[in-house]
Amino acid sequence: MEKTCLGVIFGSRSCEREVAIISAVQLMHHVDQDKYQVVPVYISSRGVWYTGEKLKEIGTFQNIEERLERSEEAQMGLEEVILDTTSGSGALLAQRQGKGLFARTQEVVVSRLQVCIVVMHGLNGEDGTLQGMLEMANLPYTSTGVAGSAIGMDKIMMKQFFRGADLPVLPGEWFTRTHWRADRKEVLDRVESAIGYPVFVKPANLGSSIGVSRADGRGKLQEALDLAFEYDRRVLVEKGLDHPLEFNCSVMGYDEDVQASEIEMPLTGGEEMLSFFEKYLSSGPSKGMASLQRQLPAPIEAPLKDEIQTLSKKIFRLLDCKGVVRIDYMYDVHEGKLYITEINTIPGSLAFYLWEASGVKYRELIDRMVGYAKKAWEDRNERNYAYTSDILSKVSLGTKGSKGKFGGVK
Repeated sequence: MEKTCLGVIFGSRSCEREVAIISAVQLMHHVDQDKYQVVPVYISSRGVWYTGEKLKEIGTFQNIEERLERSEEAQMGLEEVILDTTSGSGALLAQRQGKGLFARTQEVVVSRLQVCIVVMHGLNGEDGTLQGMLEMANLPYTSTGVAGSAIGMDKIMMKQFFRGADLPVLPGEWFTRTHWRADRKEVLDRVESAIGYPVFVKPANLGSSIGVSRADGRGKLQEALDLAFEYDRRVLVEKGLDHPLEFNCSVMGYDEDVQASEIEMPLTGGEEMLSFFEKYLSSGPSKGMASLQRQLPAPIEAPLKDEIQTLSKKIFRLLDCKGVVRIDYMYDVHEGKLYITEINTIPGSLAFYLWEASGVKYRELIDRMVGYAKKAWEDRNERNYAYTSDILSKVSLGTKGSKGKFGGVK
């Protein structure tokens, strides 16, 4: 059986680059080697693309950015490449020096990607930018499309989208860095009058709890805003709940084929959100979200489980998602109300642990993601791009006349 050339694209110019590395290496260790030829593609913090078999090993990433800055990629078994964005090409191109005294540099095809698994967390990869590039290149890819990825990345737009769809979200206010610098008092006053304490302050376009903090008073709120604005020019301030329960549910599929996973309850210890350390480092730096302390399945009654899974599938369809996503919730025990926290269109560890608890092994999960990517690509290519008209024959631009006008459609 001929293998599918599977490009695993990860890294990128993002604060969450290291998290993406963990997720990608995990995935590459679970791929069915009999079905796929895995081609790792690492995008560095400078936005340079590299490939090489060593990228399948977590040890390669120790001090990788410093070594690449010193141009040690050849010593590391890596090669700089670019993607040919010609429709359907899929070629990873490299510049190699020819042999001989007067030999010239030659452009060679290193690999031809047939399907891309996007393992990006954060900006420049999870936010629709890479998805747009892959759409232009007409390559099948596993993640949610351009629009859904962009909305899912931006917490402010996401919240407005959910509110517009009449979905349950917590009260919140958002501000720009310019506003904060110009009138700190007005920002603080608005938060206190519109929301009250406690609040959580979040950069609009970051995940993994980076830059997120809780504030229970004016002094802490100032510190939280200063921190969040270091990471983004737009910041969301959201109402905090009194000892809420957190729940996460993954959804997998495409189009009308949508399935919700088992639900997990992260063990947060009460009022605080999980920090970056708790999510990724508490049980070892190579395990990612799979190392999180949790109850899985969550110890909840059937009506709440059904509400979470039904709402998760609805969100998946509204954003026209594809592949695997994870949707996070807060549950107000006192009021018995469920609130959407966010959607992660490329979740940490690709939420494989939620699917294994649902009876789907990671290897099968990858197969399904590839299948959905191909189906979406087939659907996209069913569009009619061949519509033609005689409008060009009726246009006469001519030259600029004495009255400063151009010709137009006749």
